[in-house]
Amino acid sequence: MALPIEEFPVPQRSQRTVEQIPTPDPTTRDPLIPKVWQREQYIGIFILFISLIAAVGLFSRRFEYALLFALSLSVVLIIFFLSV
Repeated sequence: MALPIEEFPVPQRSQRTVEQIPTPDPTTRDPLIPKVWQREQYIGIFILFISLIAAVGLFSRRFEYALLFALSLSVVLIIFFLSV
């Protein structure tokens, strides 16, 4: 059984170039990104993290110590690898 052989035409490339025009203000203010809330978000995340460790500590003291050890080791390794 012979399969039909059909050659497809090669698309022609355009010779035009695309120009990229940078914005006049590199720090364009986007109304959907609230930059003034960043500090409050970090405070909220810190409070949630501390409450998570406290809740885990109520149930298992060894797991709390393991969690704190893993967190402190992660912070030390992140600082080490960012500085190298």
